[in-house]
This record gives sequence, structure tokens and C-alpha cells, in this order.
Amino acid sequence: MAEPEFTATGVRIDKRLRSLTRAGQVRISDGRLELLTSHGSEIDSAPLGAVRAFRPWYAPDDRALADLDGKRYVLTLGDRDPAPGEPGPPAARRFIEAVRRAAGRGG
Repeated sequence: MAEPEFTATGVRIDKRLRSLTRAGQVRISDGRLELLTSHGSEIDSAPLGAVRAFRPWYAPDDRALADLDGKRYVLTLGDRDPAPGEPGPPAARRFIEAVRRAAGRGG
């Protein structure tokens, strides 16, 4: 198996108002985006051509939305809350850029 193009651990993964995991994993590898539990069980996956990742204007810096074949997930990619006035961790931005790069849509 090829080296993953992007990996994040300790990710909170929500679907609508339901928390699926508070310490999950997000991985981009072999042209697919995978959402995994902390134990490595698959929550969902999709080919990158069917994935849309973005950060809405109202979301904190550590959050990204991911649509996988029409199913929307909220990903919290920071492992800490930033202090007031401090920028959040760049993991959400790196995730969105990695999805675009891996899908061939530019960075």
C-alpha cells in the first residue's frame, strides 16, 4: 500500500448532530478519503472524485466539512481549543488542500 497523502488522528467526526467518534482518523490514500474510528474501523470512504471538502465562513479554524457521496460530515481537526485571539491549528486548511491536490483540482 502506498504512503498516505494525508493523515490526521484525534479527529472528532460528527454527522448532523450525532458524534460518531471523538478520536477518529482521516486518511487520504490511493485516491480515496477514509474516515475511521480510533480503532481503525471504517465509518465511511469515497473516491476523491466524489468528495468535496471546505470550511464554511462561520466555522472555527479547526473545523472542515466533508461531503462523501452526498453524506456530510463535520471534522474537528484540532486537538486543542485556541486561546481567545489566537489562530486555530492549520490542520483543517491542510486537509482541504490535500483533498483538492489529491483529486487534481489544484491547491
